[in-house]
Amino acid sequence: MPKSRTSSLTRRGFVAAGGALGLVAALAACGGADSAKGDGGKDKGAAASGPWSFKDDLGKDVSTKSTPKNIVAFTGTAAALYDYGVPVKGVFGPTKTADGKPDVQAGSMDISKVEILGNVYDEFNVEKYAALQPDLLVTNTWDGSYWYVPEASKDKILKLAPAAAIGVGGDATLDKGLQRTAELAGALGADLNSKNVVDAKARFEAASTKLREATKANPGIKVLVGSGSDALFYVSTPDTSADLKYFKSLGVEFVTPEKLDEGGFFESLSWENAGKYKADVVLLDNRTGTLQPADLKAKATWAELPAVKAGQVTPRVTEPIYSYDKCAQILEDLTKAIQSAKKVS
Repeated sequence: MPKSRTSSLTRRGFVAAGGALGLVAALAACGGADSAKGDGGKDKGAAASGPWSFKDDLGKDVSTKSTPKNIVAFTGTAAALYDYGVPVKGVFGPTKTADGKPDVQAGSMDISKVEILGNVYDEFNVEKYAALQPDLLVTNTWDGSYWYVPEASKDKILKLAPAAAIGVGGDATLDKGLQRTAELAGALGADLNSKNVVDAKARFEAASTKLREATKANPGIKVLVGSGSDALFYVSTPDTSADLKYFKSLGVEFVTPEKLDEGGFFESLSWENAGKYKADVVLLDNRTGTLQPADLKAKATWAELPAVKAGQVTPRVTEPIYSYDKCAQILEDLTKAIQSAKKVS
């Protein structure tokens, strides 16, 4: 569900901002996308001996003179690369919470060791980005755009270094997104045959099998994918996000909202109408900035939802970190929710 929560709603985000002073000087300091040599192959200490290229999910042939070393990425994508042993120099997107702790989308990264260029939607410090002398920018794509790259400053940002995007919307499914992220990590020097990677992939595949078995063993459990703000309750369709489409292919039965937003991702309901759809389990958006169960106690209609009354609410990792390690855990948690769920709708 590609939205960031602030006070107003659009398909991709909410508050427009952008631009930076001194970009011309920053460009000169950067020296272009090919100014730094990168790591080569699986030897993390050796420089690449030749040009580097990768065909991304926007259909673009992304290339540099050598394997990128100074990588900047959307926080969730950076977290996935981290799990493969590929470090990044800078990140943009939810990284640090108000109390200074790592955001859920930062995964296992040590956020003290990366330059945070922007911590909320439409925030991206172009001057700091240029100062990193980036070789490559990496992010996801939901709808053909670069996720969390502000529209207002996009052209300036994309002039500084090549950009690669991994598809997580449209025709993408969770397993495909995982495969493509692994391929990118491998191209950037990760050892995809390492024990950690092989074991994580096997765990993901086993978790997929167990979820399929759970849906067969406990049929008819209806799952509603929800996200709460102060004014609205959003119900997501399972047909546009990579994770939900994959869960659906494994037999999970979802509530499908009737009146979707312009982007086709969710239906917006007033809290008075939050009970429009009946479900046995609620998968609740876990992102920073969305209302969590403790916050939602004040919403009378939330408390009246059958799944809430039954205590059958489980977090949804709305923007998965596309490493097998992180996604295996998502599947395992959903399997437990399905296995223990009782029919209450």
